Amino acid sequence: MAIMQECPVCRTKQSNKKRVCKCGEDLNKAKRSKRVRYWIAYRLPGGKQRREAVGFSIEDARAAEGKRKAEKKENPRVLKKSPEETMTFEDLAKWYLALPKVNGLKSFWRIEMNLKTFNETFGKTKIKNIMAVDLEKFQVDGLAQGFKKRTRGSKEEKKEGGASQPASQAYIDQILTVARTMINRAFDSDIVSGETVKVFRRVKNLQGGNANARDRVLTHDEFEKIMANLPAHAKPIIATAYYTGMRSGEIFPLTWDRVDLKERVIRLEAADTKDKEPRVVPICNELYEVLSGLPRAIHTDNVFLRYGEPIKKLRNSLKEAAKKAGIPFGRKVKNGFTFHDFRHTFNTNMRRAGVPESVIMKITGHSTRAMFDRYNTVDADDAKNAVNIMSSFLQPVDQNVDLESKKG
Repeated sequence: MAIMQECPVCRTKQSNKKRVCKCGEDLNKAKRSKRVRYWIAYRLPGGKQRREAVGFSIEDARAAEGKRKAEKKENPRVLKKSPEETMTFEDLAKWYLALPKVNGLKSFWRIEMNLKTFNETFGKTKIKNIMAVDLEKFQVDGLAQGFKKRTRGSKEEKKEGGASQPASQAYIDQILTVARTMINRAFDSDIVSGETVKVFRRVKNLQGGNANARDRVLTHDEFEKIMANLPAHAKPIIATAYYTGMRSGEIFPLTWDRVDLKERVIRLEAADTKDKEPRVVPICNELYEVLSGLPRAIHTDNVFLRYGEPIKKLRNSLKEAAKKAGIPFGRKVKNGFTFHDFRHTFNTNMRRAGVPESVIMKITGHSTRAMFDRYNTVDADDAKNAVNIMSSFLQPVDQNVDLESKKG
């Protein structure tokens, strides 16, 4: 067992005692600038030599070497070959997509398509051979050349075809995020090592933080104009979206056994929500009037029906209503709104009304503050109101100071 050093220029792995690499690089100088990666080399039970990267610190390398020596002494079989030594990214993707928890996600089709796109470049590559520079090149090539166009077909069908098109930063980030999530799951299952996890973590998304977060919030006047131009079957759905902030995937399949008009709440079970957590959504007075006026069908328990059949989508009706109301519609249209923006609007309206953030998150099902911030929009009017509130708060203090000065 020995510690080896990797030349930062030619990537040659060699004895840690060497001062100058055969390519001419001064290794001692490179060590001082933390550019030399250290490896530990040891033999597996079958006699095959194995090398393991341990980072850029000689102290970490010595600690790793000591740990491996102790493991080998205690149990020689513990140094068995890791699956990532021979497993390709395509093999790992098959394992990941077969997991029941992943396969049961509503977004499974999107995960599968993203991994197919990633596999076009890395599918036949062994996981251990994928480096950060390879992932960065994937980002650059995606922006310049794009990927094969893939769209979702009807139900479970996926359609492929079309020429490659330059990809957006958001799409490339989405692909890498899915790949990164898969690697993390594989690490938890002892399929890949921490070094592989580090490789994927080192590559940052092209868009930082909430750069791709939408900030379109409908005013109440816009909402009323849209409602006035909607067909009768669409109005209850849009009212539910506006007054509850529920996701479309929670609204369209909603059944009466989830709606408690007596207690004025909608009780969503874990199977109904995106994050697989049960949730209780209150019904306000306006929505109560809408829901209590809906007829119930005998042959189905669905809440929202048209011609006796459950409604599955409303895009055309919503688009037409927005057009009649003179309101931009569509994700790619300037200042355009989409169905999902009703969720942004609900979050923002609740916050403006003074509802505590913890309560809003409980209603909407946002598990983290970061996700809540994506759906909460603070505009110039909010900033002005905040200053006015502060001014009103300070006014009595200023008046008291003036009175005291006059007495003096």
